Amino acid sequence: MTLEEDKAAARKAALARRKGAHEAGGTGRASHLSEILAGYRGVPLAGYLPMRTEISPLPAMEEAAAHGLVGVPVIEGPARPLRFSLWEPGVALRGNGFGTSVPETDAWMIPEILIVPLVSFDRMGNRLGYGGGFYDRTLERLRARGPVLAIGFAYAAQEAEALPLEPTDQPLDMIVTEREILSF
Repeated sequence: MTLEEDKAAARKAALARRKGAHEAGGTGRASHLSEILAGYRGVPLAGYLPMRTEISPLPAMEEAAAHGLVGVPVIEGPARPLRFSLWEPGVALRGNGFGTSVPETDAWMIPEILIVPLVSFDRMGNRLGYGGGFYDRTLERLRARGPVLAIGFAYAAQEAEALPLEPTDQPLDMIVTEREILSF
């Protein structure tokens, strides 16, 4: 099996686990994320607007927006790093053509904390995304500028024993689930 086939199989299995966790419902899924972000009040951060069955960071982002700048990712094209546009609760959104929504008006910001969605993760800080490499390119660029805290946010059910990795995959500094906080 090739690396791409391994990744495709790992994604399929993880997405099925994520769907089950999402459908199970429950409240307070972002409480550990809020707990972490409370220690960084006022530090510019970027989260994401959840798609499909992704765990929602919105409650934590709304709390953070009361204390400082919060952005969301904007995909500008294939093989390009993400840019981040200012977001606040209730801001008008538009489609971005990549299955995502973004603020209607772009007001660019540079985050020092990045909440990263993922398909799967392991206990060593590795993540498996959707395969576009957007977050890997973005983290590499942000880290070249200076310190950035990369927090993967996922359901505990998305954990994998091991992940198929490439040299370009950027590790996370933390992974937060509805159950626990892992630091690396």
